[in-house]
Amino acid sequence: MTLAIAGQMAAALPAAAQFIAGVKPSQRPEGAPVITEFQKDGAWYSKALTGVIPPYPASLRFLEDQGAWFTPFIHPGMLDPYDIRGWHKQE
Repeated sequence: MTLAIAGQMAAALPAAAQFIAGVKPSQRPEGAPVITEFQKDGAWYSKALTGVIPPYPASLRFLEDQGAWFTPFIHPGMLDPYDIRGWHKQE
């Protein structure tokens, strides 16, 4: 019954209003912003290495290749007792 109602609603929309996202996910829309350079300064590394004590393990070398995309490693996560890096510690 729900599908029948949805089908009737879709049929009532004008053709120009029907839009399907992701038809060509490998292509960016023309005019979309593009990040051409991502510089990581000392403040970025300081935040990324919050709660990690030197000497830094080799497993963190991935930070050298980290771009402007999202990574959960550089953002606070769960609260205590799971906050092993101290992101949520009150000072």
